[in-house]
Amino acid sequence: MPLSHLDKSGRARMVDITGKPRTERTATATGRVYLRPETLKRIQKGGVAKGDVLAVARVAGIMAAKQVPSLIPLCHPLLLSGVEMDFKEDPNPDSEDRCSIAITAVVKTSGQTGVEMEAMTAVCVAALTIYDMCKAVDREISFGGIHLVSKTGGKSGPYRLKTNTRK
Repeated sequence: MPLSHLDKSGRARMVDITGKPRTERTATATGRVYLRPETLKRIQKGGVAKGDVLAVARVAGIMAAKQVPSLIPLCHPLLLSGVEMDFKEDPNPDSEDRCSIAITAVVKTSGQTGVEMEAMTAVCVAALTIYDMCKAVDREISFGGIHLVSKTGGKSGPYRLKTNTRK
């Protein structure tokens, strides 16, 4: 199957969605931030100098979803009907003595193209925001495993990740 963002000569192009029908579309993406247990405790107790870390990360994720066409050159501007951000803290340290925060973004629209990029961008920017707000107390914060969990709508129909073993 050819890549949709390349023309017959192999040059980048924006996909023409003129003839595509509008459908309700959703995309869910997730990722995880890894941090020291004491950093997570500071976040939970409101002890980070820059403010409420997860509240700011939530707003950053929402704002990022709305800015995708400005960040990713071939994405269409979309009228988003909803962006939900969720954070789930895991205080149990892993083998490297790191706790984690799972980030989930659900993005919705009624349009001619999907919102997968918006959901994944929201997760990325929320993770970067957590790093930015906490870097003064934990320079070893990392994040990863950012991926699409599911999507609905459009010609290709629903998609759901078969197993979520990514971390």
